[in-house]
Amino acid sequence: MSVVLPDLTVGDDAVGEWLAGTGRSATALEDLAERRPGCGLAQALVVLADADALDDQTLRAKLVAAHADTQRGGVREQSLVYVIYLYTHRHYQRAADHLVLHFAQFPGDEIAGSMLGAFDLAGPLHYREHGQVLTRQQYTLAGPDSWIWASWAAGALAEQGHVHEAWDLAQHALSLNPRSGPAAHARAHAEHEQGTGPACTTFIDTWLTGDPHAVQRRHLQWHAALQSIAAGNFDDARRRADTELHYGDVGMRSSTNWRLLLAGQTPARPTELEHAHRLLAQPGGWAEVFHTFQLALALAVGADTDALVALATRAENDPRPDYSDVLAPVAHALAHITTGAPHRAVDLLTTLGEQTERIGGVRVEREIIQDTLARALIDAGQPARAAHLLHHRRTTRHHHTYENILLTSPGEASRSHHPQSR
Repeated sequence: MSVVLPDLTVGDDAVGEWLAGTGRSATALEDLAERRPGCGLAQALVVLADADALDDQTLRAKLVAAHADTQRGGVREQSLVYVIYLYTHRHYQRAADHLVLHFAQFPGDEIAGSMLGAFDLAGPLHYREHGQVLTRQQYTLAGPDSWIWASWAAGALAEQGHVHEAWDLAQHALSLNPRSGPAAHARAHAEHEQGTGPACTTFIDTWLTGDPHAVQRRHLQWHAALQSIAAGNFDDARRRADTELHYGDVGMRSSTNWRLLLAGQTPARPTELEHAHRLLAQPGGWAEVFHTFQLALALAVGADTDALVALATRAENDPRPDYSDVLAPVAHALAHITTGAPHRAVDLLTTLGEQTERIGGVRVEREIIQDTLARALIDAGQPARAAHLLHHRRTTRHHHTYENILLTSPGEASRSHHPQSR
């Protein structure tokens, strides 16, 4: 007689560890797969957690086998393994479309919620916006006691600009589960918008002390580095970048260093240009517009004007509008900054306006384009426009030393490390 096992939910300790992103999450999933042999969903979750390390052939074979095992499960299990397949194969629009159908049948499904990133990665802005609305709806359906949906809803609120509500909900999630990585991450996003500076870095350091190997460690340290920059503690930002951000964290390292350079500061150890060139030469370097943008930042940090122009030219000829219409002018603007032509960068970035949202990523990641425009405006002799651009940040953020420096004219600050002078 076969034993009918309960559905996998956040109530399973292993699933809870994985959703929280604790230092034990990978081990917990492997233990789960051993505990539930023949459970296709358990096998698929192991693959989902390790997808970036698998080649396409292995990824497909493992998930096809997992889906075959779901025939012994139910409709929910089959649906989840299918969306895991779509998500891990980067079919983000199809994954997002399927998630809408899945949530209609299984409201508040926590495992499905782990793939809400498909809406952000799908491309069109309306997908991203629908994902945020859907996340908040699912939290309402799941109820206030769901720490994981409270965590994800807090992140959605932060992206929608509801900063104080996001902070409060992230704290609520942490009160339910102090080890919720998504809640800690949502709070870091809210605190970036508030400009809490040392208060944010203290929270992150304290939270990580409780789980030094948390999945979100490096990303949270990046947030801490940005808050150190916000408060003018550039030594701490460099320290975190050099000690916490892995060589492969090209985007986080480059965005930290570009901010430092825009503020006229010495950068942390940069990503080697050869590494950025290799990534751009691979198919993955052009698979997602935001990733390609991050590689453009790496080239800008290295003042590799020729490579930036080549990237911009390739983007201009890309059939995808987000590449040709948004990434191309941003890359050209970065190239102009590196050659000391701020007027040209101003023209390009001003014309783009709010279209920069199409470059992907989240608010804190896209903000660096605004930083670049502010510095270009100052260097082009247009301080009033620069001050207007950063007015909201300077009046709503507690710590905004960084913004003040961005508005400092070349004659009032050291220019020895500014990108134009390199």
